[in-house]
Amino acid sequence: MWKKMTAVLLLVMVIFSCAFPVSAEEQAVQEEIIYHIMVDRFNNGDRSNDEQVNTENPNAYQGGDLQGIIMKLDDLQEIGVTTLVLSPIMANAPDGFHGYWIEDFFAVEEQFGTMKDLQELVGAAHERGMKVVLEFVTNYAATSYSQAADTNWTREAADVTADWAEQTVALNQENTEVAAHLLDAAQFWMQETNIDGFQLHAVDQASPEFLQIFTEEIKEINPDFYLFGDILMEDENREEILRSTALDAIDNPTMHEVMADVFAQPGVPVSEIYQTWEEAGSNSDILYMDHFYSERFTQKLAENGRNNLTAWTLALTYMYTAPGVPQILQGTELSMYGEDAQDSQRLVPFNSGNPELTEFHNRISSLKHAFPALSLGEFEMVGSSGAMSVFKRSYEHETMFIAINNDTESQMVPVTDVAEGMQLRGYLADNIVREDANGEFKIAIPRESTEVYVVEPDRGLNWGLIGFAGGVILLFIGGVAFLSYKQRKRNKAESV
Repeated sequence: MWKKMTAVLLLVMVIFSCAFPVSAEEQAVQEEIIYHIMVDRFNNGDRSNDEQVNTENPNAYQGGDLQGIIMKLDDLQEIGVTTLVLSPIMANAPDGFHGYWIEDFFAVEEQFGTMKDLQELVGAAHERGMKVVLEFVTNYAATSYSQAADTNWTREAADVTADWAEQTVALNQENTEVAAHLLDAAQFWMQETNIDGFQLHAVDQASPEFLQIFTEEIKEINPDFYLFGDILMEDENREEILRSTALDAIDNPTMHEVMADVFAQPGVPVSEIYQTWEEAGSNSDILYMDHFYSERFTQKLAENGRNNLTAWTLALTYMYTAPGVPQILQGTELSMYGEDAQDSQRLVPFNSGNPELTEFHNRISSLKHAFPALSLGEFEMVGSSGAMSVFKRSYEHETMFIAINNDTESQMVPVTDVAEGMQLRGYLADNIVREDANGEFKIAIPRESTEVYVVEPDRGLNWGLIGFAGGVILLFIGGVAFLSYKQRKRNKAESV
């Protein structure tokens, strides 16, 4: 009963927030939930553009397209996604399924569809209150690109180990013609498609001067246009890149590594993530557990013998309640496996998945949308016990506590900085924590579990709800007794 009532209350709050959505101007990037898509490896919705498709060859097109994304929008909305980030969709050289072999910066790759398809996708997403962000490649083009042979347009490339780098040239962003060409292309996509942002590929490889001018120019055109930064190799200059550009958020590979290491096996203290955040984290982090060019988290936890649902519950709770912007890679919601880049990039197996994990995605995203403190609040660790930690987020008049127990046994963390006359109400496991005789709120949860609490007035027992439930039970009992009496009377009459 209590669990159902809590679920109903949360649903009402989410419906209310969706009915009166925050406008784009007021929406902070930290309130978004990103879903990262490699277009060719997502979903095939239009078989008519499968000319280069060869599902037997993992280095060829597999058939995913823009129509395939449109078909899945409702499913993505159901798990709380608010922003789609699409891999590069510009016209590529043959077999450029990843999007990095660009031959034309002003055209849609035919394997993915048409400009009309992209406009339809953006419109359909906007109807659902979702944003669309395109990955924009400013550092590379195909070796077959029209300007590839011009030494003024190219520069020496970094030593990139990814397979896609083999047939590319590095663009000389310090050349004013190149910079102007890239800015013209950016404005073209903004004007033609009504998209909501760019994810700039490999900002760690970009010219700092170009990146600063480019991002500032885009923000002058549209201050609400999102600009995300992708880290290709090194994240040492993340803080400098954020400080000197107009980027809204940027990848944090260091946080990715520590989160994966901690949650991939039980008994590792959650406090290790907090320590890393203090040293190398910020409110502008893009937080992710999976990446297209590495082993997937599900693969890693499975190799450690850990329960799939348990590990993802812990990881998602941290991602959705800690500072930064959570990003889900396609297939993550299905706990997709992947040993390496090629395996991680295969077509999404939509016929698989765990309904309980889908439900948890829905619940934790609903909490993030319902409580602004989980996105915008001040963040601190208030205590740890074993491998369990409790975090606090405060925003305006709202205070939340997040408990994450990665230990192999139950743990308890006492909290004292809660005002008198208040209680902690949990929304994941429906726990209530009240002040004890020593003035402490003892947050205790089972091993390998999580809970998210809101601080609210302690009104004691809800006699109205108890009375209503009691009344329903009495009516039920009375109804059963009446029907039994009628049946006995009927049987007696028939026997006579």
